[in-house]
Amino acid sequence: MEETPPGGTAAPKGTVTQRAIERIKAMIGEGLLEPGQRLPTERDLAAQLGISRSSVREAIRALTVLGVLEARHGSGIYVTQLQAGDLLETFGVVADLSRGPRLVELLEIRRILESTAAALAAARITPEQLDLVGEHLAAMNATDDPEEILAHDLAFHRAIASAAGNETMAAILEGLSSRTFRARVWRGYQEEGAFARTRREHAAIHRALVARDPEAARAAAAAHVGEVEEWLRAQVNS
Repeated sequence: MEETPPGGTAAPKGTVTQRAIERIKAMIGEGLLEPGQRLPTERDLAAQLGISRSSVREAIRALTVLGVLEARHGSGIYVTQLQAGDLLETFGVVADLSRGPRLVELLEIRRILESTAAALAAARITPEQLDLVGEHLAAMNATDDPEEILAHDLAFHRAIASAAGNETMAAILEGLSSRTFRARVWRGYQEEGAFARTRREHAAIHRALVARDPEAARAAAAAHVGEVEEWLRAQVNS
């Protein structure tokens, strides 16, 4: 087994486990293991990779947490369907736990992706998807309850990301759209009396989608997230 090289000193446990993780990922990436396929037994996989069973077990545990593998009781370990949403769930943890400058960085990323998603949606959105975006906009405008606004704000942006037609980008945006953070923003907006401004920003995005104007949609979404970004910078620096 690779854990004990010729010099007689065992390789660091984390290093060997990481090697096992990379090798299993490579098998999936090369098509040797397909989505939905059962992994070889722990013993066979250890022999195949030349790594101890304990390291293989740790690698499987880590890849299960990441959504790459799943344990089925009484059946074994399987490759998941490798859906982007499952694999990128950790983005939500990062967004929920980040503070200060790191949160500003995440918003910079979101501004870039939200504007791109809006531009793609303007070109690809179906009438049904457009109706859904409009319904959430109307619902936001019909209430001053921060919780209701928050729910429809999340749904408004989720519907646009879905209409963009790129599942991976939608999954990343879902992870970056922390409900905890958005709740802070809406509370802050309520205190500053800024609801009217953010409603105008959402309306501008919607108008661009109705007009099927990708560049107008890109600009409106960038301006909207940019306002949130500037608000957060002020909070961080105050």
